[in-house]
Amino acid sequence: QVQLVESGGGLVQTGGSLRLSCVASRFLISWYNMGWYRQAPGKQRESVADITSGGSTNYEDSVKGRFTISRDNAKNTVYLQMNDLKADDTAVYFCNAKFAQDSYWGQGTQVTVAL
Repeated sequence: QVQLVESGGGLVQTGGSLRLSCVASRFLISWYNMGWYRQAPGKQRESVADITSGGSTNYEDSVKGRFTISRDNAKNTVYLQMNDLKADDTAVYFCNAKFAQDSYWGQGTQVTVAL
């Protein structure tokens, strides 16, 4: 069964850092465009960052310069390094893999930024 498992979330103070990981199983991410999304309470899920199979990256404006998405195809893992975290970054963060008609989601990891 195809699976994406996120980890690395937690409680952090404003200005702190976290590194999220997303490990894929039963498929190879090297063919896939990978992305991180987040959903805050009462809000729609939004794209945070994505990285193509070729390594090109794209970021939502509010996280540019603070977040970095990367991938390690050998480890079948995608990462999101989050620095200078703000209260508005509080959300459940989800990993996504897309290729052609395929789209897989992880179960999410909670990130809470305390004032």
